[in-house]
Amino acid sequence: MAAKSGFVSFFKRERHPGDLAFAVAFLLLSVFLVSQLGEQAIWAKRTKFFAQPAFWPTISLSGMLLFAVLHCIGSLASPRTPGRGPEVIFWIRSLEYSVWFLIYVWIVPRIGYLGATLLFTLALTYRVGYRTKDMYLGAAAMGVGIVVIFKAFLQVKIPAGQVYELLPDGIRNFMLLYL
Repeated sequence: MAAKSGFVSFFKRERHPGDLAFAVAFLLLSVFLVSQLGEQAIWAKRTKFFAQPAFWPTISLSGMLLFAVLHCIGSLASPRTPGRGPEVIFWIRSLEYSVWFLIYVWIVPRIGYLGATLLFTLALTYRVGYRTKDMYLGAAAMGVGIVVIFKAFLQVKIPAGQVYELLPDGIRNFMLLYL
């Protein structure tokens, strides 16, 4: 059977279970961002139209809003399919990893980059269900490798942990510079 094509078939497509929920969330986000344009982006006097600081944000957010409205219309016009609730719950569950990242960012200045990276590689290894000795050793090696590459070789400046202040001078200096 030939695939449907064209504008009409776009609105007659089968809706995925969480499509309407996503469309509404995307529309609400778009409306919020457009509402913030006046405060976040300025139209400067005596500046060319295309060089205005607010020109491209306005164009992009207007496009985002237009496509969000079209997505909502398309979702409303599509036939209903069961399973919207479980799909939305699946999306919300995926936000768990954003929370893990935020905790990681919060803990790095307290226990240091090495300690936080080791703790989180091991914790995430446990979280995703890898519970063998080899997996924990691999996660720990990966954590140490990440720290060594970023701090020693790439010389990325990451704030030292408060716990480093408790170390003896020689070890503290090494930890501050390389780990």
